[in-house]
Amino acid sequence: MDVDMVGLTGRVTGTVGPGLVGEVIVRVRGGAEHFLAYPALGSERIEVGTVVTIVEYLPPRTVYVSAAYGI
Repeated sequence: MDVDMVGLTGRVTGTVGPGLVGEVIVRVRGGAEHFLAYPALGSERIEVGTVVTIVEYLPPRTVYVSAAYGI
């Protein structure tokens, strides 16, 4: 069963930004999973602990994210 990841929120566990492969943890499929993360806006830097929204999902483990509440 595939889950629609777009619109879910997660928390940054490894800084997301230009030239970086970040990481986020997302509650999905009855648990919490880690995904490789890139900024939806190429110039955005998102620090560890920031709540993010998934704007694009590339199976199996890559997401593009944006800060959920602005920075």
